[in-house]
Amino acid sequence: MRRAALAAGSVAAAALGATLLWSIHGEDGASGAAPATLAQGGQVYAESCASCHGARLEGRPDWQTPLPSGRLPAPPHDASGHTWHHGDGLLLRIIRDGTAAVVGGGYESDMPGFGGVLSEEEIRAVLAFIKSGWPERERAYQAEMTRREGEAR
Repeated sequence: MRRAALAAGSVAAAALGATLLWSIHGEDGASGAAPATLAQGGQVYAESCASCHGARLEGRPDWQTPLPSGRLPAPPHDASGHTWHHGDGLLLRIIRDGTAAVVGGGYESDMPGFGGVLSEEEIRAVLAFIKSGWPERERAYQAEMTRREGEAR
């Protein structure tokens, strides 16, 4: 009985969270992601990404200025950053494998790969959550970049 109550409470909390995220990150539903996916992505983002990229996708201050280590601070994932300039394939690879592995050529980054920590579903949910915060113009541009990636294969 207790398990059933906990499960019901978890489902209700997820539904409420999804509704709140939907209203914050895609009022018109234009992101195309289901509320449950946005809720999952928001939760995973909060647990795995927000410590570097900010709770509101804002990134680190002066994110385009190298740190003393020579590495760049974590960029924002909101419309002020450059995440929306890249197609889904590249973004999913960066989340899964880490920036340095994707860029190559000795590039160093503090962005680890999460492929050994997060499932493919969780990674896709995080990306959907991030994308849901973009205005229509950025979502449209990013969708075009994703389409072009598909053509290049």
